[in-house]
Amino acid sequence: MLFFAENILSTLVLPPDESFHCVKVLRLKENDIVQIIDGKGNLYEAKIVLADTKNSRVEILSVQKEFEKRNYFLHLAIAPTKNIERLEWCVEKAVEIGVDVITPLLCRFSERKIVKMERLEKIVISAAKQSLKAYIPKLNPLTNFNDFILQSTENQRFIAHCHKNEKEQLLTVCKKEFSTLIMIGPEGDFSQEEVQFAENQGFTSVSLGQSRLRTETAGIVAVHTAAVVNTNLVT
Repeated sequence: MLFFAENILSTLVLPPDESFHCVKVLRLKENDIVQIIDGKGNLYEAKIVLADTKNSRVEILSVQKEFEKRNYFLHLAIAPTKNIERLEWCVEKAVEIGVDVITPLLCRFSERKIVKMERLEKIVISAAKQSLKAYIPKLNPLTNFNDFILQSTENQRFIAHCHKNEKEQLLTVCKKEFSTLIMIGPEGDFSQEEVQFAENQGFTSVSLGQSRLRTETAGIVAVHTAAVVNTNLVT
């Protein structure tokens, strides 16, 4: 049973939603052992000392620092899909696979220009708990494409698109153990002008394979490709 809380000390009162889940859903009781993440890489083992639906209290028994810390940093920037459920699915699966930062992008051909960040944040935390991730990815607000390009600082920066520009395969050009940024466009793809602007700022155009992918599928392929490269499955 994995829970999330911030600012963890020797004793802790679980947040109301986590307390409710602990007592009403999982039916845990005093002296039961649970695990807690703080989103910063620490995995705690704790004992329930008060089982309450609003304010369950636990005692910290031990902590594993930098629990399963990955050997690379990954930033996924993706244009929100018209059907928001597709973006939510992509965010959930990206967190499960492994990502450090997610930035929704506002592009020229974006069909969705409003994103409810609070709901996405809940999905991020839930996915991290589900996949036993001690690090909670940072979720940035919806950001204008040009502004995002100019403020990016990762070591290797890729823009995936379907135009016939000269492109590398992400699987072959992505280097392991690097700080990596991968950009995925909207259903109408990035515009040629956006691609050119990104390339002028040092981005590398990449392909994710032979198939033409939906935005949310492309996001998952990109995240998984980075994971494959960094787990020594590709030489």
